[in-house]
Amino acid sequence: MTSADVHDSQQVAGQDYELSISGMTCASCAMRIERKLNKLEGVSATVNYATEKAKVTGPAEIDPSVLIKTVEAAGYAAALPAPRRSEPSDEPGTEAEDPTRSLRQRLIAAVVLSVPVIAMAMVPALQFTYWQWISLTLAAPVIVWAAWPFHKAALANLRHGAATMDTLVSLGTTAAFLWSLYALLFGSAGVPGMTHPFEFTIERMSGDANIYLEVAAGVTTFILAGRYFEARSKRRAGAALRALLELGAKDVAVLRDGHEERIPTDALVVGDRFIVRPGEKIATDGVIEEGNSAVDASMLTGESVPVEVSPGDDVVGATVNAGGRLVVRATRIGSDTQLAQMATLVEEAQTGKAAVQRLADRVSAVFVPIVIALAVGTLAFWLGAGGSVAAAFTAAVAVLIIACPCALGLATPTALLVGTGRGAQLGILIKGPEVLESTRRVDTIVLDKTGTVTTGQMALVDVLTAPGVEADEVLHLAGALENASEHPIARAIAKGARDKVGELGDVEDFTSTEGLGVQGVVDGHAVVAGRTALLDQWGLRLPAELAEAKAVAERQGRTAIAVGWDGQAKAVLVIADTVKASSAEAIAQLRGLGLTPVLLTGDNEAVARSVAAEVGIDGDDAVISEVLPKDKVDVVARLQAEGHVVAMVGDGVNDAAALAQADLGLAMGTGTDVAIEAGDLTLVRGDLRAAVDAIRLSRRTLRTIKGNLFWAFAYNVAALPLAAAGLLNPMLAGAAMAFSSVFVVSNSLRLRGFRSTASAEAGAEGRTREPVAVA
Repeated sequence: MTSADVHDSQQVAGQDYELSISGMTCASCAMRIERKLNKLEGVSATVNYATEKAKVTGPAEIDPSVLIKTVEAAGYAAALPAPRRSEPSDEPGTEAEDPTRSLRQRLIAAVVLSVPVIAMAMVPALQFTYWQWISLTLAAPVIVWAAWPFHKAALANLRHGAATMDTLVSLGTTAAFLWSLYALLFGSAGVPGMTHPFEFTIERMSGDANIYLEVAAGVTTFILAGRYFEARSKRRAGAALRALLELGAKDVAVLRDGHEERIPTDALVVGDRFIVRPGEKIATDGVIEEGNSAVDASMLTGESVPVEVSPGDDVVGATVNAGGRLVVRATRIGSDTQLAQMATLVEEAQTGKAAVQRLADRVSAVFVPIVIALAVGTLAFWLGAGGSVAAAFTAAVAVLIIACPCALGLATPTALLVGTGRGAQLGILIKGPEVLESTRRVDTIVLDKTGTVTTGQMALVDVLTAPGVEADEVLHLAGALENASEHPIARAIAKGARDKVGELGDVEDFTSTEGLGVQGVVDGHAVVAGRTALLDQWGLRLPAELAEAKAVAERQGRTAIAVGWDGQAKAVLVIADTVKASSAEAIAQLRGLGLTPVLLTGDNEAVARSVAAEVGIDGDDAVISEVLPKDKVDVVARLQAEGHVVAMVGDGVNDAAALAQADLGLAMGTGTDVAIEAGDLTLVRGDLRAAVDAIRLSRRTLRTIKGNLFWAFAYNVAALPLAAAGLLNPMLAGAAMAFSSVFVVSNSLRLRGFRSTASAEAGAEGRTREPVAVA
C-alpha cells in the first residue's frame, strides 16, 4: 500500500482520535484494549503499551466518550490528552505525575525488607532460632504492599475474564506466600531450630517442612526492579519528544500600536510583528521585516553554523537569534509551526506499531493462559510422577514466574521511541513504524534534481570576460545595476557580485525593459545587462569568443546574461542552479548502502547529464530528464514494475505524487508542505546526506526491534522447559525474567548513540550558502 492509499483510507474512515490510557501493565493489556475498541463499528484502533496511548480512527459522528467507556469496560482508564502547556508546571505535586515515583518507593522498601529474608534462606549459618518467623514478618509487607500493583491488576483482569503478565506474577508470589504460611502454621516449618539449605535445583522432600518466603519476596523485588527500570527507560526514550516540545520561546515582545508589549507566545496571532533581540529564541515561524542577523538553527537541524538572514527571509520558531535585532511578522502559530509539526510527526510515529510488533502482541495475548495451563500441568505431572509436593509446587511457581511476557511487549515500542526520538534530534522525522520495513528492502533511490541534489536557487557561477576586462570590474558595474532589480536572475547576480567585491555602488537613471534586461548609469558608465537583443538595440555586439561561450552555457541549460558599457559588449555572466556541496558525498554513501541512484528532472538532458556527472551518477538509465509531474509518477511505477523497491527524494509540489507512489518517500523539510505530507520520512535538513542518515537510522532501528524480539522469544522458549523440569529456582527465574526486560530496553537505548555521517558544518554549508565560482 502506498502513502496515498493510506491517506485515502484514513479519509474514508473519518475522524482520528488519540486517547491516553492508564492501568496497562504489559502488551497483553494493550492487545485486550485494542480488541475491545476494534469491535466498535467502523473503528480501527492501535494501542501502544510503551507510550500508553491509543490511536483510533472512526466515523466522524462517533462520540469520544464512547471510546473512553469502551476502554473503561475493559478494566482500564482512558482520557483525551490534555492540551500541551506552553511551559512546564512548577506547581507542587507535579512530581506525583512521575510514573516511576510509586514504583521507586515500593522497590526501595522491597529491597530493604527482602535482602535479609533472602540472606537467611541462602546462608544456613544465619538461620538462628525462629529465623523463619522473622522472615515472615519481613516478607509480608513486600508480598502484600510492594506487590500490590500486580495483585490489583490481576484482580481487575479476573473481573473481565482475562489474564495478563500481572496474573502470572500475582499467582506465583501469592502461591509461594500462602504455601509458606501453611508450612509455618500447620506443618513442621514453624518449629524452633528449623533450617533448610538454599538450593538451585529441586530435591524431593517433605513439602510442609519448607517455606518459600524468599521466593515470594525475591521475585517481587526483582520484578519491581525490572518494572521500575523499564518505566524510567521509557521516560528517557521519550525525552527527545519532550525536549522538542520545550524548545519554543515562552513569551515574546510584540509590537502593538507602535509600542512594545510582552505577551505569552500562545497569545500571538498570524500577522503580529514581534521583536527578537540577540540571544533570544524566535517565538514562532515568520518572515523578517527589519534587521539583519545570523540565526542558530542547530536545535532543529543539527547544523552548528548560524545562517545569515535579512528582510524577506523565512525564520522558524525556536531557533536562536545569534546576531542583531530583528522584527519578524508571524506567519504560522500554534500547531501550524514547524516545531509543532515535528513534534506531531514524532508522536505519531511513536504511537504506531510495526507489523513485527503485531505478531508479538498476538503471541502475548494467548501466551498467559497457555502458561497458566502449563503451570497447572507441571504441578499435576510432578505429583502424578510421585514427586514431593514441594518439588511440584516449586516447579509450577517457576513456570509462572519465568513466562512473564513483558520483554515481548517492550521489544518494539522502546526501539521505536528511541529511534524516532533520536531521528527528531538529527532532523529526521519518521512518520510511522511501517516505514522501517521499507528502508530494509529499498534497492533504488530516485532523486529529484532541483532543490534536492541542487540548491533550487539561481546563483552566479561564472564570469566570462573579453580580453583586457577584469572580472571584478564587471561584477562591480553589473552587480550595482542588477541590485536595483527585483528579478530572480538579477538578485542572483547582485548576490554573487556582493560576495566577491563587497558593497555595491548606486545606480542612476535605472530602466528595466520587460523580457530583455536592465540599463542605467553606474559610476559614470552607461551599463546595459540582459539579452543580446537589448545590447543590439544599443549597438553593442558580443565578440566571437564571448558569443561562443554564451552559446555553450545555454546548451548546458544555464542562463547567460550579456553585459556592456561605454559602447562595447565586454562580458557574459552565467547563472545556474548550483549543485549542493554535499550531494556527491551523499550519492557515494547511498551506493554504500546498496542503493542505485537515479536522477529525475524536468530540465533538458544536457543539464541533467551535467549535474549527474558532477555528483557521480552514471549510466543511460540513471538519468531521466524532461519529465512532467505525472511522468515522475510513471517513472517510479515503471521501476516498481521492473521489480525494484523504490525510494524517492523530493521537495516540491510536483514531487508529491511520486513521493506517495514510491515504496519509501523522503521529503526535504526545506520544501513544500505538500511534499512533506506525501512523504514517509521528512528530512529537516536540506542536505541530501540526511537521506543517508534516515535510511541508516531506520535500518538500525529495525535491526534492534528484531534483535529484541528474538531475545524475548528465545528466552521464553529456552527457560520454560527448564522451569517445568524443576531445574530453575523460582527466585532465579524472577531475576532472569526481569533481566530480559531490562536487556530489551537497554538494547533499544543504544540507538541514542546513533551518529550522523555528515558534519554539522558541512550540512549547514550544503543547505544555505553555496560558494560562488567566479572566474
